Amino acid sequence: MREHWNGRHSASEGVLAKRVMELREVRLFGARRERTFRAAATKFLEENQHKRSLERDARALAILNPYIGGLPLRRVHHDTLQPYVRSRPASGISPGTINRDLAVVRRILNLCARLWRDESDRPWLDTAPLIQMQRHPNKREPYPLSIEEQRLLFSELDGHLAAMALFKVNTGLREQEVVNLRWSWEVPVSELGTSVFVIPRSCVKNGLDRYVVLNRIAKSVVNDRRREHAEFVFTCEGQPVTKIYNSGWKAARRRAARRYAGEFGRACPDGFRTVRVHDLKDTYGHRLRVAGVGFEDRKLLLGHKSRHVTTHYSAPEIGALIEASERALCAAVTRKSRTDHRPGEGGRRERQVIDYVVVRERLEPSTSEL
Repeated sequence: MREHWNGRHSASEGVLAKRVMELREVRLFGARRERTFRAAATKFLEENQHKRSLERDARALAILNPYIGGLPLRRVHHDTLQPYVRSRPASGISPGTINRDLAVVRRILNLCARLWRDESDRPWLDTAPLIQMQRHPNKREPYPLSIEEQRLLFSELDGHLAAMALFKVNTGLREQEVVNLRWSWEVPVSELGTSVFVIPRSCVKNGLDRYVVLNRIAKSVVNDRRREHAEFVFTCEGQPVTKIYNSGWKAARRRAARRYAGEFGRACPDGFRTVRVHDLKDTYGHRLRVAGVGFEDRKLLLGHKSRHVTTHYSAPEIGALIEASERALCAAVTRKSRTDHRPGEGGRRERQVIDYVVVRERLEPSTSEL
């Protein structure tokens, strides 16, 4: 027992002596105090409590901690990250997810080299190393839906999911912007006899207030939801929802894929079989482009950062954006479908009427509205 205690005591004395030597070099000779990546990660999390993606960053750092957490900052680089990189695909993690985790490491190392200073006014790290991202050979391409594919998919969605999907494909909102949409964000535009939603910047990915204009389909979705909940526009059984991409979406996608060949007389494409919620945003952007809507207006409607930094829009400007969104609607109706091909019907034909939503939700616009 005494020998064991003496051994631990000697080890503690060694650690203390090393620490005293480090502090002496820092104070007398201006040497940099050696910090671990774990210390830098902790500082990063503490300083970024406002970040919307903080929870995701924290999860990434927790996964990385066993691999690089105890390493001095100078030893965190491409080679020391390889054990982590090699271990992730075996767990079914995609290169895109790995790259997002590596981006957090890269950000922290850049802060150590360029922003954070120690007691001697020296950076925590001399130079941030180059961290090479992973190639993504099987990266999934966006899959804009045709009107017929949209109708097929929506017919299989549960009512609350169908309503959110319909709203999303007609506004280009991101998933979290849809599920968090609140009545308090609605602003009337009396000159136009309509309203818009202004999503505060704290809830928008690019950090800017987002104006959401409503074409006639999006407006009909909103109006049918007005008496369902006092705070949130979209709910399920009276409760707010947290996401669209859930088991219900996946099950509806599988059912729609099984029906695809019978509906359209061709094999179901992989893009439809794996259609994502974000594809609804891509669909809206595609329809805006087909309708000839200008690049800057498309960026505004899709919520991308633009050279146009106005944070308040006049009624004529809002009217122009609504008109652009309506043009996308008309382009979707009249554009030749890439899927509506049935034997004996003379090949591809133009749709003149669009069945936008599930009939059971009673959200379909009347023929006169189209």
